[in-house]
Amino acid sequence: MGDPTPDPDGTWQVPLRRTPQQARSKARLARVLQAAERVLVREGAQALTTTRIAAEAKVSVGSLYQYLPDRDAIVDALAAGYFARLETTMDDLVRSATAERWEDPVAVLIDTYAAIYRTEHGFRALWFGSILTEQIRAADREHKRRMADGIRHILLALDLARDDAALSHACQAAVLAADALAQEAFRRDPEGDPALLEEARIMLRGYLAGVTARYR
Repeated sequence: MGDPTPDPDGTWQVPLRRTPQQARSKARLARVLQAAERVLVREGAQALTTTRIAAEAKVSVGSLYQYLPDRDAIVDALAAGYFARLETTMDDLVRSATAERWEDPVAVLIDTYAAIYRTEHGFRALWFGSILTEQIRAADREHKRRMADGIRHILLALDLARDDAALSHACQAAVLAADALAQEAFRRDPEGDPALLEEARIMLRGYLAGVTARYR
């Protein structure tokens, strides 16, 4: 079983021992992953075992092993789902930026993702639970690259920059900084520390102004 990886169509492929083909099997796998998320949120990372998840999902451990042979595989599958949801939101933002003008792009982006972090309790529990596998860390680097590419498309759609290597590097730096600040804000407060989120807006607005000034 490999790392979580994006398919050619841009979606994240959940890493499985084998892929369910029948509707009943797909539904069982979805139930297992939903159960894993409930256990992670309610009981913490230490409770995330195949036995506990099988009991929560009301399936046999043997049927769980058909698709997810161990805890790392379950964690990888959950992460792939979170990456997909975050990137789908970025795709929606790119389409929105193409269709309308934003007075404050930084606020739109930070507020949109802060709202997601408030509701995605599993994502926060996974990232703060010290159970990230090497496969997830590698997949997260690809995820951040794709998020940075989304930021690049937004700046181009808003006619704030020209497409070049410097813009790509700047967008990568912005994503890394925003991610670090968001994680700390939600470690401090499940709703996101408002003072730190505001500082993130101020900092990233200044950075964006510097980036866009290069193209005037």
